[in-house]
Amino acid sequence: MIICFSGTGNSLKCALALKEALPVNWQSLTMISSQNLASPSVTLAAEPDEPVIWIFPTYSWGVPPIVLRFLEICTCTRPDALHHAVVTYGDDAGNLASQWHRRLQRKNLTPGGVYGIRMPNTYTLMKGFDTDPSDIVKEKLAAIPARIAEIAKAIKAGSTLIDITAGKHPWIKTAIIYPYFTRMCMSPRPFHPTTSCVGCGRCALSCPLSNIKMEADLPHWGNNCALCLRCYHICPHHAVAYGKATKGKGQYLCPDVQLPSPNKRATPGIAPKSV
Repeated sequence: MIICFSGTGNSLKCALALKEALPVNWQSLTMISSQNLASPSVTLAAEPDEPVIWIFPTYSWGVPPIVLRFLEICTCTRPDALHHAVVTYGDDAGNLASQWHRRLQRKNLTPGGVYGIRMPNTYTLMKGFDTDPSDIVKEKLAAIPARIAEIAKAIKAGSTLIDITAGKHPWIKTAIIYPYFTRMCMSPRPFHPTTSCVGCGRCALSCPLSNIKMEADLPHWGNNCALCLRCYHICPHHAVAYGKATKGKGQYLCPDVQLPSPNKRATPGIAPKSV
């Protein structure tokens, strides 16, 4: 059983690759979205010996708040089922493993292994943060198959290994920077369309939390934002901005991954324009 949250496709690419490397009866894949977050509770019906594998990106050296929200409404039919985490990050993950294990134990769930995969950088909302150069992107993507094979082998063996790159000063990153980031730096308010926007509605169609509505052919962001940056990276006209922070920054979508479009229409009754 795989539970995945993905913004630009990095974590989804890893989830799909890992799915193929696992036994057939472990291959169910659930994407975290506005639909299942709206449920009062979610039951994880793990089969005998089946682990629960959570796959998600690292947010400022910690677990994305949207994943923690989903975890809070989950119950598992097997308390002894191992809950593994496969986390994607640009360079390192700080003390995410310890943070994740504490949250699982708070829910009376059994922690499994925590495995890291280096993926192309996607965060562009602060000074000094941008997408990777093309050669670094190619290097990281080329390393995925071998890394997935290692992780699949460990999960099938029931390993509880902590195998991530914590980086320098991991305690400071996860215990101090992460709480500040999630409280003070995740507001959707700075999002706005630039004059390049053609009103295609692609950002609204693809938002995993249905947080973007099209009004007068322009996107408007609500308050239920995961800050996954899918809207920014998916815009074919580079017309989504976050204040002035994204000016001149790059865009990235994971290649060979079909991102889900949770919203059939950007606004009820109004189909988006063609690009």
